[in-house]
Amino acid sequence: MPEILSEKSEMTCVEFAQHALRWHIAPPSVGSVKARLRHAASKLGWSSNRAKDVWYGDPRIRISADELRAIEEITGLRYGREELRSVDELIEQADRILGHTDEDFFRPFIKLLPFSREPHLSGRPLEKSHA
Repeated sequence: MPEILSEKSEMTCVEFAQHALRWHIAPPSVGSVKARLRHAASKLGWSSNRAKDVWYGDPRIRISADELRAIEEITGLRYGREELRSVDELIEQADRILGHTDEDFFRPFIKLLPFSREPHLSGRPLEKSHA
C-alpha cells in the first residue's frame, strides 16, 4: 500500500512535489544538489528550470494533474489531501446523524457474553489441561 503524505498536515501540492523530488525521486545518495536536479528532471521528463522551481518550492508555480500523477507513479507516494478531506467530511456527517452516543449500544453484546463458547469471554474459569 502506498504511503500517503499530507494526511496529518496542510501540505500543499507544491510542497508534496518538492518533498517527493528531494527525498524519493532524487535522494541525497544521488550526489550534489545539481546532480539531483538533473536526475529529477530526466526521470520526470521536465526541463531543468521546471525541476529547479519545484525543488525550491517557488510559490508562483502550480503542479498540474499530469505532473502529480507522474510523481505518484514514480515514487509510490499518494497526495492525500483530498482523501483526508473526504474522510473528515464523512466523520462529521456520521457525528451529525448519530447526534449522541447510545448508552445501550453494547447491552446485547454484554448479555450474550455468558453464553460465549470462549471461556475467557464467558467469565467461566479456564479449564486446566491434563496433558
